[in-house]
Amino acid sequence: MHSPLEIAKNYVEVGIFKAKMSIFKMLLLGFFAGMFIGFAGIASTTAGCSIELPSVSKLAGALIFPSGMAMVLIAGSELFTGNNLIILAVLEKKITVLQMLRNWLFVYIGNFLGTAFVAFMVVYSHTPDLFGGNLSAAIVNAGKARTDLSFMDGFFKGILCNILVCIAVWMSFAAKKVSGKLMTSYWPVLLFVLCGFEHSIADMYFGVAALLTSSVYDISAEGLTWFHFLLGNLLPVTLGNIVGGAGIVGFGYWLSYLHRTPYSHNLEEKEQTEIDIAEEY
Repeated sequence: MHSPLEIAKNYVEVGIFKAKMSIFKMLLLGFFAGMFIGFAGIASTTAGCSIELPSVSKLAGALIFPSGMAMVLIAGSELFTGNNLIILAVLEKKITVLQMLRNWLFVYIGNFLGTAFVAFMVVYSHTPDLFGGNLSAAIVNAGKARTDLSFMDGFFKGILCNILVCIAVWMSFAAKKVSGKLMTSYWPVLLFVLCGFEHSIADMYFGVAALLTSSVYDISAEGLTWFHFLLGNLLPVTLGNIVGGAGIVGFGYWLSYLHRTPYSHNLEEKEQTEIDIAEEY
C-alpha cells in the first residue's frame, strides 16, 4: 500500500500529466467519464424505483452508484470532480493556475456531453417504460428533487459530496492492485449517494434525463426547467464541489504532506523523508 505522503507526491505527477493533455483528449476522456457516471445514474434510479420504503430505495441506489466511479478509475477517463485534486500540482508550482483551469473547463464540458449522451439514449430507447412506466416517474422525480434545492443547499451539499469523492480517489491511489482500488473507492461514494449530497457530474445526467423524460413522456413537474437546472442546481453544486475537492481535500492534504516537505523524484529520498517526518511527530 502507498502511504499518504507517496499518494500526495504521486498525484502531483498525475496533475502535471493531466494539465498537459491535449484539449481533444480532455474532451474525449471527459466524455467517457460522463458516460460512466450517466450509466451509474440510470442504474441507481432503476434499482430503487420499485422500492416503496424511501430509505431502502435510497440504499439500493447507493449500493449501485459506485460502479460509475469504478469505471472512471479503472477504465481510464477524466472526471472533473476528481480532477479538483490537480490543485496539488499548482501548490507545488509544477503547473500554473491557468493550466489547471484549462483542464477543469474542457473535462467539465466533456463530462456534460457524456452524461447528456447517456440521458438522450436512455430516454429515446424508451428505457423509462420499465416497470409499467414507473421508471419514467422516478427519473423525473430525481431531477426535480435537485432543481428544488436552494442555492446554498446545493452549494453545501456539493462541498460534502466532493470531499468524499476526492477521498475515494485519494484512497484508490493507496492501492497497488485493481481489487484494492475498487474496494477503497467504493465506500466514500456509497456514503455521498446515501446521504443525498450533490455531485455536479451526476446531476448533469439526472437533470438532462429528467427534462427529456418530462417532455417525451408528458410528465408535468413544476420547477423542472433548464434555467433551474443550470443556474439553480449545476452552478452552486459545481462551486461546492470545487471548494470540497480542491479547497478542503486538495489544499488540506498539501498542507499536511507536501508543504515544507522536500520534493524528490528519487524513491530512496522519498522513503527517507517519510522516516524523518515520522520521527518528527
